[in-house]
Amino acid sequence: MEVFLKILLIVFSVGLIAVVLLQKGKSAGLSGAISGGAEHLFGKQKARGLDLLLQRLTVVLAVGFFILSLSVAYLVKS
Repeated sequence: MEVFLKILLIVFSVGLIAVVLLQKGKSAGLSGAISGGAEHLFGKQKARGLDLLLQRLTVVLAVGFFILSLSVAYLVKS
């Protein structure tokens, strides 16, 4: 069980890092390459939808990472 939770924690952490890097920052970051093409093809509404999806996914992954971190810490301590 502990090994499974640790593997899941690694998956969540890599996913969280990837989603944060894909988000648009003040300088348009890495997501400028992706949303720039989508904005050109589909207009600005689709690009905003992509940013909203990335924000929601970040929240879900962050909450999951937090819960898994606490769970793994509890299991290791016990």
